Amino acid sequence: MLKITFLGAGSTVFARNVLGDVMCTPALCECEIALYDIDPVRLDESYRILSAMNATVNQGKASIRTYLGPENRKEALRGARFAVNAIQVGGYDPCTILDFEIPKKYGLRQTIADTLGIGGIMRALRTIPVMEDFARDMEEVCPDVLLLNYTNPMAMLTGYMLRYTGVKTVGLCHSVQVCTSTLLKELGMEDKLPGARDFIAGINHMAWLLRVTDREGNDLYPEIRRRAREMNARGGHPDMVRFDYIDKLGYYCTESSEHNAEYNCFYIKSKYPELIDRFQIPLDEYPRRCVNQIAGWKEMSGQLLSQSELGHSRSREYASRIMEAIVTDTPYRIGGNVLNTGHIIEDFPQQACVEVPCLVDGAGIHPTYVGSLPPVLAAMNMTNINCQLLTIEAARTRKREDILRAVMLEPHTAAELSIDDMAKMVDELLEAHGDFMKMYR
Repeated sequence: MLKITFLGAGSTVFARNVLGDVMCTPALCECEIALYDIDPVRLDESYRILSAMNATVNQGKASIRTYLGPENRKEALRGARFAVNAIQVGGYDPCTILDFEIPKKYGLRQTIADTLGIGGIMRALRTIPVMEDFARDMEEVCPDVLLLNYTNPMAMLTGYMLRYTGVKTVGLCHSVQVCTSTLLKELGMEDKLPGARDFIAGINHMAWLLRVTDREGNDLYPEIRRRAREMNARGGHPDMVRFDYIDKLGYYCTESSEHNAEYNCFYIKSKYPELIDRFQIPLDEYPRRCVNQIAGWKEMSGQLLSQSELGHSRSREYASRIMEAIVTDTPYRIGGNVLNTGHIIEDFPQQACVEVPCLVDGAGIHPTYVGSLPPVLAAMNMTNINCQLLTIEAARTRKREDILRAVMLEPHTAAELSIDDMAKMVDELLEAHGDFMKMYR
């Protein structure tokens, strides 16, 4: 029987989407689902909700079991064909709070802090050792598994797994799937969506919409650039950073403005506080989002757990599509995060983790050769890749000096702080994270 293991199954809403998709897919629905988490309450909630969904949409065809804690992880993984990773090491409290509050003491403000910036670096450093443990188990009990990684920071985690473990891994993000539709809707060009075609490549959360055409093959960028300039001239739009990218760099980027505001040295600057209002930058957005999600889940979980029947319609998530393509050997195209082996993108080192179009079939994941990017886009990506590679190196060596080097090359941090303050901030963060960072002390 096909076995699918979900790591971080306490992420109930996401597990519901991914595994609900599995239950709605004929080639996958008669499977064994292993739910793994370290939180017994959230694990039980996910089991009950998924069991109700299995009975409703899948006539109980899937077998669902739970596995609690590291001592049961090997059994959760044993014989798995696919594993989905959706963990968050340290959670909102204490780790996300620390990732925001300590840098703020040094004058360093953030919006999301899960991909780059000092927050993204810390998240990678506490997550990679856990994923390394996952990898050792996978290598032993399911050596042929394909790991579908949804956890951020995507490029750092996926890059580490592909470089330093034997686990076949692909990183998956929602931003590629919605990039073109989001842009055209924001600019009032919805009529161009039917039949539109695009080509997207770069790195996670900073991949570029390199080409976009309508159903007749007409280039949509001239009109996109005109409307984006007009939109930013009027002001007040939440996606103004990405519209500014279109104006200054020539191209639109996959991930949201609140994310991209902190991936560079342009928009969050202590000497230019007016930029925060001008570009509608939501500082401390992720902590607010976490608080709202926690409160929302308390209400939603009660409603879901009280229902004996739960429906589901297959979503746009890549996970079930990838599994289906491999199991049935039916080609499917995704935007995937893979190593830049063979210089898929010519401008980047082979150790970089890139986000490019990939074909999936019975033989696995096949990245598409991209070639060179426009020079300014490659340069923007490299400012992030430098930090990603140095963070991966720090996770490998476990040395504080390597952590500091990664922080020194992080664009926003380097633009705001002295090296001495960076070093003090790193020491304070490592100490405050306690056991989550004990391997670096």
